[in-house]
Amino acid sequence: MQLPNLVDDYRMRTNVTLDEDVHQIASIYAAAKGITLGAAIGELIRKTEAASPAAAEIRRSPNGLPCFPPTGKGLTLKVVKEAESEFD
Repeated sequence: MQLPNLVDDYRMRTNVTLDEDVHQIASIYAAAKGITLGAAIGELIRKTEAASPAAAEIRRSPNGLPCFPPTGKGLTLKVVKEAESEFD
C-alpha cells in the first residue's frame, strides 16, 4: 500500500503505545540488530507488509459459480443439522 507523501522528511517523531509483549519483541530485535527501537519497528512492519499473502484467486465453475480454495472445515449434512437444531 502506497501512502501519499505528506511531509518532506521521511523521518517522523511519533508516540505509540505498544502492548508489553510487542515492546519486548521489538526491543530484543533492536538489540540483536544493533538498531534503535523505532528502526526495528519500521523494519518489522516493512517485512510484514512484504510478506503479506496475495489475495485468494476466485475461480469460476463451468456453470459460473465461484469456487473458493478449500480451507477449514467442510460443510456436511451433520454440520447443517447441528446448525438447524440451534434454532429449534
